Amino acid sequence: MIKNETQRTVDEVIQARHSMRAFHPTPIAREDLENILEVAARAPSGSNAQPWKVYVVSGDPLKTMSEELVKTFMDPELDKQHVEEYPYYPVEWKSPYQDRRRKVGLDLYKLLGLGREDKDGMKRQHARNFKFFDAPVAMVFTMDKIMRTGSWLDFGCFYQSVMIAAQARGIDSCPQAALNRYHKILRKHCGIPDDEIVLCCLALGYADHSKIENSLVSEREPVSGFAQFIS
Repeated sequence: MIKNETQRTVDEVIQARHSMRAFHPTPIAREDLENILEVAARAPSGSNAQPWKVYVVSGDPLKTMSEELVKTFMDPELDKQHVEEYPYYPVEWKSPYQDRRRKVGLDLYKLLGLGREDKDGMKRQHARNFKFFDAPVAMVFTMDKIMRTGSWLDFGCFYQSVMIAAQARGIDSCPQAALNRYHKILRKHCGIPDDEIVLCCLALGYADHSKIENSLVSEREPVSGFAQFIS
């Protein structure tokens, strides 16, 4: 099949996107951020409910929020005061999911020269999540707590659309669930009301390709590994 120009562009943008873990401080124009969200808002949602909500944080507010997040993560006494609002991961893992999870983690630490025994180095690297990997913009995504599973599916469509719309503009991203435990801190700095659940975050910016961690591209299963064609 010969691809037309639109299909080629869409395919290339989707395949070009992968999680970046080091960003330049270069600001993103407000107009670009609004355009990204405007495009992503065309994502499908049941009964056109559009359940997603977004808090866009940058500048001094982002710096202040990041400092508290890092401080909390690095202090065991502060850290134990925070728990997730919902279980992002399963309680018990099984193959192949655990295998994939372990591999991408080990691949990242190997690139960074961190061995299994270097717990301090791993913790410092994990702490970079809470600085949004130095990205100039963080997005915090929420949804009204009354919404149910279907709306979570809708949000996933929107979340992906944000990342693809950003990538099409040369803006890189890193989706982040590591911050979910610290929803109380996110609420305080973003003014998120109690009747909204914090779903996840997103770091947005221009990737620093001189950093080796940005060379990591996670592996994907071939279509034959997850799809069955019944005809």
